[in-house]
Amino acid sequence: MQKVRFIGLDVHKESIAIAVADGDGSAPENVATIPNDTTLLVKRLKKLGAGATLRCCYEAGPTGFVLHRALRAAGIDCIVIAPSLVPKKAGDRVKTDRRDAVKLARFLRSGDLTEVHVPEATTEAMRDLERSRDDAKKAERVSRHQLSKFLLRHGRRYEGKTAWTGMHLDWIRGQVFEHEAHNRVLVDYVQAVETGTARVDRLTKDIVILVESWSLRPLVKALQALRGVQILTAVILAAEIGDFARFSSAPAFMAYLGLVPSEHSSGETQKRGRITRTGNGHVRRILVESAWSYRYRPTMSWEIRKRNEGVAPGVQAIAWKAQHRLNERYRKLLGRGKNKQQTVTALARELAGFVWSIARQPQLLAA
Repeated sequence: MQKVRFIGLDVHKESIAIAVADGDGSAPENVATIPNDTTLLVKRLKKLGAGATLRCCYEAGPTGFVLHRALRAAGIDCIVIAPSLVPKKAGDRVKTDRRDAVKLARFLRSGDLTEVHVPEATTEAMRDLERSRDDAKKAERVSRHQLSKFLLRHGRRYEGKTAWTGMHLDWIRGQVFEHEAHNRVLVDYVQAVETGTARVDRLTKDIVILVESWSLRPLVKALQALRGVQILTAVILAAEIGDFARFSSAPAFMAYLGLVPSEHSSGETQKRGRITRTGNGHVRRILVESAWSYRYRPTMSWEIRKRNEGVAPGVQAIAWKAQHRLNERYRKLLGRGKNKQQTVTALARELAGFVWSIARQPQLLAA
């Protein structure tokens, strides 16, 4: 049998610590700490792999998946693992790069590490784009908040019904202050809001254009059959999750998103708390926002019918079933005394199940 060597890599911006654990059960040991250079690392690993099979791992982090793809391209088996799920010893107060590398090598050999899904390069690119739009939306929200509070501090209150419409912005631009410094502050804040809005609009258009050439376009189209799931939400779901087949069941997908109740039970005592909030918080938030749409009675509006065009009948049936199921669930939970936020969170959990069910359909688009 060929010898197996388990390699733990503690990867940082400037350096990589390397540790080796042989498959014979001997104690792991540090090999070296080298500069973060992929070519140099590949050469070192190939020397370590002479006459042996290498299995490498490193923690997911700010360095991304570039190293993983480079090692795979060089023929070296490498996985990316979840840092929060690495076993820890109670009372261990010493942490160094060399110790972390040894720990990774040891746990890789024992099989106690949890692998992170590495998306395809095109899917990761689309994910970066939709996350960039989300960042732009947050920046726009901050600039709007600063402007509105500046006006409120000086007694300027808008009497209209809806804020941040064209009429509201015209009213803001028409404000005149006694002191010139205040007028210049107003101009600066207005420019910040307009720049932020333009940035959001530009990124939104980029997403709509690029999704047409994306490999997951059929999935994006199919997910829009669901109520409350338009193109941006569908792109986020597809880009963040990627391969839905890695979840064996809908409950497994719900647990990954942190939408299942936490539990602390012992013996005959069972105690359940709020949702776990683990996994992908971005998708969890998007599903909760979409779940609010199901507080209305089931209907096939013009927009939903338009989004259903070209979608497979099986997908349409799931989407229509979701409307009935989730609306009924909403009314029952409210009737049992649950508040609206708890109720909508419960709907988001079940909506995740319908999303998983659509993604696993053998045919997404109509022939």
